[in-house]
Amino acid sequence: MSASVAGPAATGLLCAFAVTRTPPDPAGLAAARGHEEGGPLRVLYAGGLCLVVQDVPADLFGEEALTERLNRPEDLERCARAHHRGVEAAAGRGPVVPLPMATLYRGDLTAARAVAARRQVLDTLLDRLRDRTEWAVKVHAAEAEPEAAAATGPGAPARSGGGGGRGYLSRVSARRREQQGARGKALAEAEAVDAALRRHAVAATRHRPQSERLTGRRAPQLLNAAYLVEDARRADFTAALARFTAGGTHPAVRVDASGPWIPYSFARWDEDPQADPDPHAAPDQEADPDPRADPDQEAPS
Repeated sequence: MSASVAGPAATGLLCAFAVTRTPPDPAGLAAARGHEEGGPLRVLYAGGLCLVVQDVPADLFGEEALTERLNRPEDLERCARAHHRGVEAAAGRGPVVPLPMATLYRGDLTAARAVAARRQVLDTLLDRLRDRTEWAVKVHAAEAEPEAAAATGPGAPARSGGGGGRGYLSRVSARRREQQGARGKALAEAEAVDAALRRHAVAATRHRPQSERLTGRRAPQLLNAAYLVEDARRADFTAALARFTAGGTHPAVRVDASGPWIPYSFARWDEDPQADPDPHAAPDQEADPDPRADPDQEAPS
């Protein structure tokens, strides 16, 4: 998120969604929905580039008001989905550079100057993203069967068979070694999945694994990765991906994937676009709700 230059008393606030070289289809742009509280989406021309923007009210999008709203999960999710709708509207006729969610400017001139100042970086990114899409892959450790979990979990009854306290400690130690071994195997398999998919991708990056609160799973998330894939090599990538999502080849993990997406993870205009993403990089905090998870649109398969 980037609640950048707007203050509570600002007037004529502009919410910017994405940069592209080719103006979106006017009819498609008119039909698109951005933030419910704002005006229609429109195109702002800046230094030879097109910026898809929306006029929004200062009383709701000023710094204090926006911070308060984005601290409420339901408003944060609503904002993320509105942002993705704006980015999708910009992407109708060519590659786009999605801007961070809630990127705000004090009017057209300020926004145009910001884009013009980054023209070289944006051109490089647009060239890099042409005819490429993003695929998201999440790898979790395989969940233990209920019977096995009950037999080895913390509340499992001690087995009979003598040995007293020493026998109990021995069994606890054995269970701990078994759990550590299972985690080590799952981590190795997650790395194998990542290595195999990278062979079919132009670039890849890792995000911080999500917590159980976000995934809704008891099994830990071991890999939260994104892959930038050439359209011409999509069949090779999806064939490799299908082998993992079908299960069986790597029994210690479960692999979930979605795509193709607009390449959010590879369009950071505040970073050097020539540098390869750090394969082990992860943000300091858990990711915001995925703006691409719009309930009004089924995710591509």
